[in-house]
Amino acid sequence: MKVRLGVKSDPIENRYSFDWLFGIMADFRVDRLQMGSSLSMFTADEGWFKRFRNTAEKKGIRISSVFTSHREMGGWASGDPSLEAVARWGWERLIRVAGLVGAQSAGSSAGIVLRDQPEQPSSGRERFFAGMKDLMRTARREGLQAITVEPMSSAWEYPSTPQQIHEATSVFDSAHAAAPGDTVPVYFCSDISHGVADANKRVLHDNWTLFEMEIPWMWEFHFKNTDSIFDSTFGFGPAERARGIVDLGRLKGLLERNAGRFPSHDITGYLELPGPKLGREYTDVLLRGQLEESLAALRAEFPA
Repeated sequence: MKVRLGVKSDPIENRYSFDWLFGIMADFRVDRLQMGSSLSMFTADEGWFKRFRNTAEKKGIRISSVFTSHREMGGWASGDPSLEAVARWGWERLIRVAGLVGAQSAGSSAGIVLRDQPEQPSSGRERFFAGMKDLMRTARREGLQAITVEPMSSAWEYPSTPQQIHEATSVFDSAHAAAPGDTVPVYFCSDISHGVADANKRVLHDNWTLFEMEIPWMWEFHFKNTDSIFDSTFGFGPAERARGIVDLGRLKGLLERNAGRFPSHDITGYLELPGPKLGREYTDVLLRGQLEESLAALRAEFPA
């Protein structure tokens, strides 16, 4: 199995250009981009995406994935038909953009059940499942290979717990098996920093166990560091590695031991950084260093 290194574009939004990011990626021989969402993804004309793909490819960058950045697709769990329609439209747009830029997959988190509406989880899941079954066909028509969902870190944000993950994979696997020629599979965009802790900060499901459990459905994943209760997230600079719980050597070993369990023999892990505070003279300039330190750490464990 080949583990490739990529970068998710989130931290440059409203701060730096893609050309700026492509230059840093080239310095570390990284050629895979996960395109994060922004307002322009949902509003720009199709010609812009075709030009963007052409620009990226001329610089040796493949836009291999499209994935949301802001939890935009929460309407499934709202109980409001208008907001459910927005979620469906957003997914359709995401899939269309993925097709335009030549990505293999498009994905998002499933959505959040609001804390003051505890009656919504069951009905919200059913609406989500029904919508995704339709979108599996949409993605097939657009030429994608998969659509992806990100397991999260709270039982309110589906799927996060082992029970939720098993439920989701059972539903999606059955739907794809019933119409393999007309649908793409639903896989995971996993995150090694995601675990589940309760309201008392007691870890219920650790990030390593959940990540390994997801491997048979893991199409792609995020490289990201975190603390012992999955509260703050950050990168892999020297100081961050000293305080974080994601050991890159351990992760490499886990991937190698499970190489035969992935749905693909070619998987990409994307560095997903939150980046420094946006819109300050003294913070925006820190992003280059954060990216370079993390990419250097990743390249040390995952050579080109």
